[in-house]
Parts: sequence; C-alpha cells; structure tokens
Amino acid sequence: MHAHHAPQGFVRKYIFSVDHKVIGIQYYFLALFSVLVGMSLSLLMRFHMVNPDVKVAWFAHLWPTAAQGGIMTPELYLSLMTMHGTIMVFFVLTTAPQSGFGNYFLPIQIGAEDMAFPVLNMLSFWTTFVALVVMVSAFFVQGGAPLSGWTTYPPLSAIPSAGPGEGLGQTLWIVSIAIFCFASLMGAINFIATLIDLRCQGMSLMRLPLTCWTWFVTAILALLGFAVLLAAGVLLILDRSAGTSFFVPGGLMVSDQILNHKGGSPLLWQHLFWFFGHPEVYIAILPGMGVTSQILSTFARKPVFGYRAMVYAILGIGFLGFLVWGHHMFMSGMSPYSAMAFSVLTMAIGVPSAIKTFNWIGTLWGGKIHYTTAMMFALGFVSLFVTGGLSGIFLGQPALDLYFHDTYFVVGHFHMIMGVAAIFGMFAGTFYWFPKMYGRMMNETLGKIHFYATFVGVYAIFTPMHYLGIAGNPRRYSDFTNFDFLGKLLPVHTFMTHAAYFTAAAQILFFFNLFWSMKYGKKAPINPWNATTLEWTVPSPPPFDNFGGHHPIVNHGPYEYSVPGAPRDFIMQTDPVETHAE
Repeated sequence: MHAHHAPQGFVRKYIFSVDHKVIGIQYYFLALFSVLVGMSLSLLMRFHMVNPDVKVAWFAHLWPTAAQGGIMTPELYLSLMTMHGTIMVFFVLTTAPQSGFGNYFLPIQIGAEDMAFPVLNMLSFWTTFVALVVMVSAFFVQGGAPLSGWTTYPPLSAIPSAGPGEGLGQTLWIVSIAIFCFASLMGAINFIATLIDLRCQGMSLMRLPLTCWTWFVTAILALLGFAVLLAAGVLLILDRSAGTSFFVPGGLMVSDQILNHKGGSPLLWQHLFWFFGHPEVYIAILPGMGVTSQILSTFARKPVFGYRAMVYAILGIGFLGFLVWGHHMFMSGMSPYSAMAFSVLTMAIGVPSAIKTFNWIGTLWGGKIHYTTAMMFALGFVSLFVTGGLSGIFLGQPALDLYFHDTYFVVGHFHMIMGVAAIFGMFAGTFYWFPKMYGRMMNETLGKIHFYATFVGVYAIFTPMHYLGIAGNPRRYSDFTNFDFLGKLLPVHTFMTHAAYFTAAAQILFFFNLFWSMKYGKKAPINPWNATTLEWTVPSPPPFDNFGGHHPIVNHGPYEYSVPGAPRDFIMQTDPVETHAE
C-alpha cells in the first residue's frame, strides 16, 4: 500500500488540516490558551477574597459597571467564578486529555493511518474553537458574563432579568455549551469508530495500551453525557426565549413582578445536568489514568500489574459513572431512600478506582524506577487522585454532605480529584510524548523544578480548603470580612492565595520549557524511553500517514518489560515472537 501524500499549502496543512496529529496539537494549544484564561480568573478571585476593599485602577477600566471605583462587586466575583469553572471544565479538562493527546496518539497506538473520519475530526476541532470564542465573548457584551455558576442552575439562569450577566451573557454561555456538545459528539463517534474498526493486524482488544481503553470509554461517556446536556441546554434556551416552563416554576417573583411561568421544575435541570456532570468527572480523569498507567509501567520497567483487572476497572468506572449523579443533589430534598441508593452506588464506584490505585502500586513494587519528569507527574497524579478520593468518601454520605455541600470542603475535593489530578496527567503526557511530537527532548531539570513547585503549591492551595469546610466556611462568597465566625479563617485564605500566586508563577517554567524545547531542545531518538507501544516505532515526529504505507503487525502485549530471557529489558509490540526466546 502506498503512503498518503501530505496536504500542500499552509492552510490545509496547519489550519484546516485533516491530519489527526495536527488536530491533536490544535486541541492541545486551545486548551493551553484556555488554562491561561481560567488560571487568570482564579487569581483575580483569590486576590479579591483577601483584599475585598482594595481599589485596583484597571478593574474600573475593565469593568466600568461591575467594578466602579476599582472595587470588585459580588456580582463580578460570581461571574469570574462562573467563567473560571466553565472554561476549566469544558475547554481544558475535557479538551486536552481526550481530544488533544487522544487525537494524536490513538491512531498510532492501534496501528492506523488516521482517525476513521478525518473531515469530521477537523469539523470537531473548529466547532470547539467556535464554542470557545462564543464563551469568551460573554465577557464583552452588555451586562457581562453570567453569574449562575458553571452548573448554571435555574431559575437564576432561566430568567434574563434575574441579575447582571443573566441577559445576553447567559444566553451566549448556553449557546457556547450547546456548540461544544455538538463538537464533543462528533469527536466521540470518531474515537469509537476508530478503535473498533481500524486496529492493525494482531492488535486484539487485550493488546491495546491502557491509554486506548481510557480514550475509548471516555468517548462512550461523552457520547451519552453530552447528548443529555445538549437537550437540557435547548430546553433552557426555550425557557429564556420562548416562554416555556421546563425549569421555571409558577408564582415566581423577580423584582416585584410575578413571572408568567407555571409548572416548571428547577430540579429537572439538576437531574439532566448531573446525569452529564458526573460522567464529566471521568471524562476529565480517565485519560489521565491511562497516561499514568502507561508511564508507570515504562519507567518502572515492569508490566502493568493486573492488566485485565485494569481494563475491567476502566469499564466499571464508565458504567457506574452514570448511576451516581444523585449524590450531587442530596441537598435538593430527595427521598432518603433515593439518597441511600445513590450513596451506596457512590461507594461502589470507589471499588474500581481502588483496584486501579492498588495495581499502580503493584506496578511500582520491585521495579527499577527511573525518576524522569514524566514519571514524577504520574506519581503526583496517583497522590492527588487518592487524596481527592478520600474526601469524596465523606461527601458520599448524605448526612455529612448536608453540612459540607455548600462549603469549601467540596471545592477542595473536586479541585484535587478532577482538576489538579487531571492537569498532572496532562503534564505527564506532555513530558512523555513531547519527543515523539516534536523530535526534541524537554529539559528534565526545569521539568523537575516545575514538578516540585507545582506539587507543593497545589497541596498548599487545596488541602486547607477541607479544613475551611469543616469550620463551616461557605463557598461562592466574595467577601468574608463581614462575618464574625469567619474572621479567624482569613489567615488561611491569605495563605492559600499566596500559594496560588506561587503555583501560577511556577507555570512560567513549564511554558518556557515547552516553547524553548520545540526549537532548541536536544534531538530525540525514535524511542528515548525504551518503551514498547507502536508510537515508538515511527520517526519523530511521525510522517503524515504515521507508518509510511507499511501496516504494522502486533505480536505482543503493550507492557512487556523485563521479560526473562529477552536480549533487552523491553519487547516492542511489533517484535517477532522469537525475540524473547532463549
């Protein structure tokens, strides 16, 4: 079979490209831009929380109405919080691990030349790009960005007159998420079809790298979850624009006016949103689990402990992820019997997560561990995943959640297990696959300094939040100085704010390392890590059709390290069967 010809011209090669590798890099840099925006918003929030009365001149220039005199209003704080959460969850955590790394490496790891539907792949990225543009534009319209939170609960989000930002800004938010849902559905169909139909000869399901399994299950979660969110978004727009009453109850009064709605249920939105929202947690974290499994095995020079159990745990997480959405709604007044059922299922989903954690430890046990930067971030992922998961056990109990639900305990929990853990997975994947993507090595010394600074920083930010929650510190408040019972907690907020500044500053090292290494990094060999999977059999960076017209034949599993009798401590998946015989 002859190799495909690469597209000619800058536009077809780098902008409207159908090459899965270019599209993966486009997704990665879209997420990189989004994380800068989201991180900047979080720093503004943290600054205001510890300096609520400080006048900042450029605040008044940026937000003439919402920050008159240079002091941030509570409404502006809530709009920053809403956009921070939305951009980080959708355009960073959902985008980089799955659409970025997944697009680039899934076809290569299964021995395919491209994704199943290359044009659909291109459309998926540019639809995501349009969604981001629409979302960011909400900052610049009259009234500003919405203030209903990233969960955009009605009736606040369903009534345009409910507050600043709830007019055009909220409409743009909903339209953006609807567009994002379309893009995610296109991507999910592509991932599923690619893995099922395009595996090369010998690549059975039980020879797939665990990264491919996590991208596959994540695509299934996205296909089922984003379809529900899209439907919910359409209903919410109808409530706002067409006078329907899906989510707005009758008799509701806003600004001394009784609204002409009847029969709607705000809880219906919660059910629809969280039916998507809890699988979304695993859409963010599952690819990181796959990357971590890959890296731990590679740098421990050992096979993944319990490969089949890991696969079934991934499938179990995907299945149970759709059965636990009610634990986000213990405060909603649901039947205690429903709450008990959701609580039991929430505890059950901890079982496959524990299997993965113990198998990671088993993979490391007795290994010849190489402490590369990628390995350090993978170990950091395991640490953050376990720490964040432990606090989830408390929130899975309805009696405890009634107290913790509206406190900083929840903020600390989901930032650790969903936010920071997933981002550590992205860092690990970046350092691991950068040599393949760009043909150069990232600087290991800078990488390790960045790791230690970030690891210490995120624990310094989010661990104290659990103690604030136990003390009853409510979340979503922009100013704690007016509450006597919170006065003693202000030094903790000050400490967390300085930790946030430190952690944000540490990311400068990563950005410098990333862009500097693209041009000046040390030239990378084809397989710098002595790894076993198919991406390490092709040149760096890979050619347009990945394998130069030659279809690989897979003879081995993905993690055959330290095989007794083998001439070296790893066996490539494409090595002949006789390679490991004495």
